[in-house]
Amino acid sequence: MLDRKTRRGIKRRLEPESPTIWIGKNGISAEIESEVDRQLKEREALKLKIQKAALKNNDAKAIAEELASRTQSTLVEVRGHTFILYRSKDKSVAVDL
Repeated sequence: MLDRKTRRGIKRRLEPESPTIWIGKNGISAEIESEVDRQLKEREALKLKIQKAALKNNDAKAIAEELASRTQSTLVEVRGHTFILYRSKDKSVAVDL
């Protein structure tokens, strides 16, 4: 479980960065899922952005939670259409909230 201090540190570290992955109108595809998995292995935390076209059927939090469960990562924060995922390099399992 991520404590408050760790969450805040992840948010601060990624705040100035631009999103590295954009989720388009097709939603979460296998390619997006594999790219998120690859980047989480390298960086532990990453910032993603959802385009408005992808939000027709779902809200941003639902999409973020689905991607987090598919990649066995932890959803750190959802702010607008942008969200942050985290997965420790030491473990390949998600941190439960």
